[in-house]
Amino acid sequence: MEGKRFITKVLERLSSPAELQRLSLKNLQELAKDIRELILDTVSKNGGHLAPSLGTVELTIALYSVFDFSIDKIVWDVGHQAYTHKILTGRKNIFHTLRTKGGISGFPRRSESKFDYFGTGHASTSISAALGLLLSEEIQNKFGKVIAVIGDGALTGGEAFEALNHAGQLKKNLIVILNDNEMSIAKNVGALSEYLSDVRLHPQYRKAKKDFEDFVKGLPMSEKILQAAYSVGYGLKSAIVPGNIFEAFGFTYLGPVDGHNIKVMQDIFTRARELDEPILIHVHTKKGKGYEPAEKFPEKFHGVGKFDKENGEIEKKVSPPTYTEIFSQAILELAEKNKKIVAITAAMPSGTGLKDFSKKFPERFFDVGIAEEHATTLAAGMAAGGLHPVVAIYSTFIQRAYDQILHDVCLQNLPVIFCLDRAGLVGEDGATHHGVFDISFLRTIPNINILAPKDENELKQMLFAAAEKNKPVAIRYPRGAGLNVQLEKVPKKLDWGKAEVVFKSLEPEIVIFAVGSMVETSIDAAKILAEKKIFVEVINARFIKPFDREFVKAKAKSVKLFVTAEEGILNGGFGSAVAEFLADENIFVPVLRFGIKDSFIEHGSRSELLELCGLTAKQIAKKIFDKLSGEEDIKIYSRNLKEN
Repeated sequence: MEGKRFITKVLERLSSPAELQRLSLKNLQELAKDIRELILDTVSKNGGHLAPSLGTVELTIALYSVFDFSIDKIVWDVGHQAYTHKILTGRKNIFHTLRTKGGISGFPRRSESKFDYFGTGHASTSISAALGLLLSEEIQNKFGKVIAVIGDGALTGGEAFEALNHAGQLKKNLIVILNDNEMSIAKNVGALSEYLSDVRLHPQYRKAKKDFEDFVKGLPMSEKILQAAYSVGYGLKSAIVPGNIFEAFGFTYLGPVDGHNIKVMQDIFTRARELDEPILIHVHTKKGKGYEPAEKFPEKFHGVGKFDKENGEIEKKVSPPTYTEIFSQAILELAEKNKKIVAITAAMPSGTGLKDFSKKFPERFFDVGIAEEHATTLAAGMAAGGLHPVVAIYSTFIQRAYDQILHDVCLQNLPVIFCLDRAGLVGEDGATHHGVFDISFLRTIPNINILAPKDENELKQMLFAAAEKNKPVAIRYPRGAGLNVQLEKVPKKLDWGKAEVVFKSLEPEIVIFAVGSMVETSIDAAKILAEKKIFVEVINARFIKPFDREFVKAKAKSVKLFVTAEEGILNGGFGSAVAEFLADENIFVPVLRFGIKDSFIEHGSRSELLELCGLTAKQIAKKIFDKLSGEEDIKIYSRNLKEN
């Protein structure tokens, strides 16, 4: 089996994660090397989240060597760092299938393993989920420990702090491990930090602390003197002990500790396991640990495609510029002309194409961390103050800000532009990352305009046109390369609200209204049907909301079959909007909708998933051909002709 050669004696012997508790420290260190090699080999071939997972190898091994996760439970935030967890929990022999169609997911999945106690993919959820699991244990009279592992990046999300606040208030024995792999909250790892953690865990220290607090409370002091005494005590504690922000939430803070020292972590985890209170353990790790290219360029190797593991060179395919790159260029040009343009992103300056903007216009660029809700309301405030914010966030993450889009932007009809990268099927990251719901949930909101470009030029045109509108606008575009069209130096003026014919036959009997990425596919389907003497007209919808109603009405009255095509969920999507409109207008024409059915789509390459969803040109052509063969459709068409 591919990947087997990296499963050495220590790793091969393991049949359950509980066996780690019987291994020597030397064997655990050997295991860390072997797991790191297996991760490296697999991700170099399949792509994946390399740097985060390389950074948590020893941390994961230490956890499994102390806790019994057949009884205890662990929740991994996002799941970027959970590859070692997958390998240790019965998936080492199939790890080579990571992120491939039919293989294991790149994120924790409850359906994949009994050790995946909570499915993840979006950030900042682990503490809430872990607290929920802990409360569930207590109510059912179970007594396992529950651990949340959260990265410093995910901790920027508001949900994480909401959960810390609640957990501290309840005073439950939740263990939160802060995997700090980017920046230190306190001093970096060292002997003093480890010593402080050891002292704070010691029973005599904890008893002395409680005795002192009881003593102070018993003194006959005035309220002001008492408050002063506590302030002095708190100040002295803050000077020598890091992490008082977590103490304020009601957590006992331990750390920071070396996240690559298995023995040190074992000692702290063993003692923390015996405590009956909320605990936060600050673990300092290095992204990309053990692989020099990833250590040097952790951002580059955070989520990476295929690469040569010998030299770290990422496999590059010769392809046209991506939509992200086109957006990056366009917003720079727009910002040069319009001084009111500001750019906002949620911890994704590179992924959304705003890195160059941040360098050229640092005073007009804002990265808010993993906080999509704040990003949206921040933009609303800026718009209310007279600026024109562009919020660049992946489609799958903007759904976290639905309430803010509705209440803070659209209710006030503020000119915020949402640029939704990775709209549609994104491929190997799977169900948590596919941007297929944005059309459905955005089109229910009054005042918003939703656009989708058919190519690179149209993306630029839409961005410039949106900047001239004093209203909320969302522009959705797919992951990956564009169509390699000749780019316009100056974008043509967009005819706002109007669709356009992009492929026409003489006397067409079918019309396809296509959205964004499906325009080119629909043209290819029309060409296939033309070979069968079935003539199709393809319309580039451009505007999803409001769509070109007069154009739709005119075409629906003249064809045998009305088709819509979108790379999004069908429920409530563009096709639904068109069907609703035709019903309201009493226009009786068969409607065939292409899109994603009511299901979560698994991981695989984008081409594999498009085929899985029936969205290739051949599949569209075949289904249209089959639909035309139905007698019932012909009866409806005949009735339509008589009435019109």
